[in-house]
Amino acid sequence: MDPSVTQPKIEIAHLAKSFGSHAVLRDVSLAVPTGGVVALIGPSGSGKSTLLRCINLLVVPDAGEVRVGSDEFRFGPGTRLPGTQALARFRAKTGMVFQHFNLFPHLTALANVMEGPLTVQRLKRPEAEARARALLAKVGLADKAEQYPSRLSGGQKQRVAIARALAMEPAVMLFDEATSALDPELVGEVLGVMRALAADGMTMVIVTHEIAFAREVADRVVFLRDGIVVEEGPARTLIDAPQHPDTKAFLAHFHRRGDAPAAGALAP
Repeated sequence: MDPSVTQPKIEIAHLAKSFGSHAVLRDVSLAVPTGGVVALIGPSGSGKSTLLRCINLLVVPDAGEVRVGSDEFRFGPGTRLPGTQALARFRAKTGMVFQHFNLFPHLTALANVMEGPLTVQRLKRPEAEARARALLAKVGLADKAEQYPSRLSGGQKQRVAIARALAMEPAVMLFDEATSALDPELVGEVLGVMRALAADGMTMVIVTHEIAFAREVADRVVFLRDGIVVEEGPARTLIDAPQHPDTKAFLAHFHRRGDAPAAGALAP
């Protein structure tokens, strides 16, 4: 059997990263199967966003290994990163959506989504436009194609950002607190798009504080604290019945607010 069929789509081994004297990640390992959805949860400063950025090498780890599909990188003494073009090709296959939308303000929603296929993939304009319009329709914004970002709500901007990432036809999608900058009433429309991507079989790693969403959509949840994986497991099992005291303490805050089911209330 082809090993690519059975091996995880994303595999991280013994990853470490420090900024100065502060160790942000310490010996983190993680595997995500093809079509899998993993949610990273934990308190602020636990290393979740840094881990996500290490997956697509926006942050270069100090030690360990990262593999996405057939692209594999090792870090530490004596290792070298690939050149600029190879990195750009790799990042194009690992779509990322940030807290803030980072749309080009001088371009319409359609032009924002077309930009990557035109400039990086060198698609002809009609093909790039057709792809962009289809993706804007996919995220529910077909009627906003000619609008500039200044005329869009926060939720609409984030959906354009998701369409822009998808326009590069990535193998995996990474979401870094994609709803944290949104007003509460706009969160649902972005989560809806992410929910649909999961249903379509997109391999995803999601950093989120939306615990109920993680419980519903993720296959597995990983709880990080102080740069280490404290606990991981099936999403509903971990969220409803965490085993580690640190995980219990973290999730208790959300249970009290009513953001997640009560412990032990495993729903179908």
